[in-house]
Amino acid sequence: MWQPKRAVKISPALERLQQSRREERLARYAQVIALHKLGLSQAAIARQVGIGTSTVQSWLAAGKFPERKPREQASHVDRYLPYMVQRWNDGCHNIAGLFQELVEQGYQRSYESVRNALVCRLPNGRKNALHASLKAPALVSARQAAFLFFRRPDKVHVEEQEMLAKLRQLHSEVDLAYDLVQQFTQMMRNRTGECLDAWLEQVASSNLPELQSFAAGVEKDKEAVRTGLAWWINNGVVEGHVIKLKLIKRQGYGRAGFPLLRKRVLHAL
Repeated sequence: MWQPKRAVKISPALERLQQSRREERLARYAQVIALHKLGLSQAAIARQVGIGTSTVQSWLAAGKFPERKPREQASHVDRYLPYMVQRWNDGCHNIAGLFQELVEQGYQRSYESVRNALVCRLPNGRKNALHASLKAPALVSARQAAFLFFRRPDKVHVEEQEMLAKLRQLHSEVDLAYDLVQQFTQMMRNRTGECLDAWLEQVASSNLPELQSFAAGVEKDKEAVRTGLAWWINNGVVEGHVIKLKLIKRQGYGRAGFPLLRKRVLHAL
């Protein structure tokens, strides 16, 4: 039976993420040292590496790579751990549902905090022991999964269809999220704004905090969103010109004055 401990072993996924971030930070540190030896100023190094001047100053003063200190303060979710342990041992493995129960008890932090607290304390960093055939492909990133969720079903290749099927089999919430995302994209493509109310009701009755947060934003300006989903008119052309103007401006930033910028804009239009 899972019991909370003061010193917990982080999940392999979180450990890999921390190691990746450390290597990225170490590479920046090495770049700072190399540029400093070339005689560049701290401000120039900061611009070159893409970090703050105060960070460059502290790294140079340290004399060696400054390792990040482990967090020692207690997490806001720690006080709720006994309740979460009891509910988990009772068979409630729905993290979104547990999060809602904690909110009803006064928890005011994010869903991600609850999820991370559970994932870090579970064996191998997993919610459930999944069958090997249902595990997500090792090369599927969050970005790739989002791409599959938003893509037209008839445009998904054979290999992607298999990957998408495995993702949807991971958990009922993933399958529900895919259906809701596809319904919204269909409203956008087919201009069926009259279906918006039914979609919002489905999201409200689901246990998907991310989609519920998006739906709450839609509710604040629902009529405008409904109109945007129904009308064929859009501001795509205007946005295209705005992007073009921003590109021209950035290409000449720090190297040209307003007269040249004006000529380039008029010539582009």
